[in-house]
Amino acid sequence: MQCRVCSSHSLDIAIDLGSHPWCNNFLRKEEVGREPFYPLRVALCRECRTAQLDYTVKKEIMFGDHTYLSGVTKSLSDHFRVIATEIDERFFKSASDKAVLDIGSNDGTQLKHFQRLGWEVQGVESSRTTARLAQEAGVPTLNAFFNLETARGLGRKFHAINAAGVFFHLEELHSVTDGICECLREDGVFVVQFLYMKRIVENLAFDQIYHEHLLYYNLRTLERLLQRHGLSIFDAYLSPIHGGSMIAFVTHANRGLAGSMRLQEFVAAEDSEGSNRLETYLKFSERIKVFKEENLAYLRAAKAAGKRVWGFGAPVKGNTMLNYCGVGPDLIECLVERNELRRGLFAPGSHIPVVIERELNELPDVYYVFAWNFKSEILERNRALIEKGVEFFFPINPPE
Repeated sequence: MQCRVCSSHSLDIAIDLGSHPWCNNFLRKEEVGREPFYPLRVALCRECRTAQLDYTVKKEIMFGDHTYLSGVTKSLSDHFRVIATEIDERFFKSASDKAVLDIGSNDGTQLKHFQRLGWEVQGVESSRTTARLAQEAGVPTLNAFFNLETARGLGRKFHAINAAGVFFHLEELHSVTDGICECLREDGVFVVQFLYMKRIVENLAFDQIYHEHLLYYNLRTLERLLQRHGLSIFDAYLSPIHGGSMIAFVTHANRGLAGSMRLQEFVAAEDSEGSNRLETYLKFSERIKVFKEENLAYLRAAKAAGKRVWGFGAPVKGNTMLNYCGVGPDLIECLVERNELRRGLFAPGSHIPVVIERELNELPDVYYVFAWNFKSEILERNRALIEKGVEFFFPINPPE
C-alpha cells in the first residue's frame, strides 16, 4: 500500500475490524445476502502519521447514488447555519458579490443557509438522487465528482469553499485539493469540517470507521496534506457535531497567516498525548474488542429478559457497529428511521429491516441508539416515549 497523503510505503495496520459490506449499501429485499464484503482496516503511515484505510471501495460504487440526506436532522442543519453565519460575518461581511462553493453539497442544506445570507451558491454533488433534490429545492448543483478537472470546468473563483464531512472521503485526494486551490480566491477561505480522529479515539467511536471514510485526520496530519498543495490551516476549533468535529479554516500558504493560539494549543495537545502514534491506535483497537463483548452482553441480557430492542436511526456508521459485533434481527428487530429514502430497505450485512418512524403503531422496550451523535435532539424529541418507559440506550456516549 502507498500512503494516500505522502506516498510512503511504510504503513502499519493499527485497527482491523474484519470484512464489512459498504455501509451505505442499504438493500432491497431481493438483494439481501448478495452484497459484497470488503476489508475494513486502518493503517498508520510511519512518515506523515496519517491514519487511513488500506482498501478502497471505488467512489463510483459509494457515491454515485446513495440515500444519505443532510436535511433530515435539525441539529445538523442548525450547525450548518452557524457555520454559514460565521464565514459571512467573520471574513466577508463587507464583500460584494459573495460566492461559495460546497463540495459534496448533498441535498443543499448548507448552501440554503448561505442563500439566506445573500450569497451566490454552487454545489457539487456526486450522488444523482441528492443532487436532483438540491436542484429541485432551488440550489444550483452540479452532479459530478469534484476534482481538478471539475474545478477548471467551473471557470471561476469563490470567496469561500466548504467541505463538510467529505474531505476524508476522497479517493482522488490530491486532484481534489488542487481543484480547491484552483477555485479559491487569493483572499478566500476554505473551511474543512471533519471528524477529528483524536476525538474518535477518546469517544471510542469506532463506528465512524467505514469504507466511505478513507482518511482519519488530526490537525497535524491534515496540515501535512495541505502544505503539499500550497494551503495552510490558520485557525480551528472543535464543534460537538457528530460527537466531535474539527472546523478548520484554511487559505493559501503564501498569504503567510500565522496560526491562531487555539490552533497551536490543539496541535500541542495532539503531540503531548501521542494522538498520532501507533501505540495509541493499538490501545484503541483493544478497547473496541471490549466494547463488542460488553454490548453483546447487554443485548443478550435484554433478549433473555423478554425485552424488544429496536435500533434508533439507521445511520451508515451503525452498520460498522452491527457487522463488527455480529448483531442481526435476533437481537435488534428493526431500525427506525426518518429518512424516507430508506423505506423498506435492509441494513447491509446484518439484514435488519428499516422501518419509517412516523408509520409505527407500537413501541419497543429499548431503543438502541445508533444515531448517538444527535443525543440531545433525540432525547428532546422523544420525551413522551421516555415518560412511557421506553429506554434509550446510547452505546457511544461522548461528553456533551
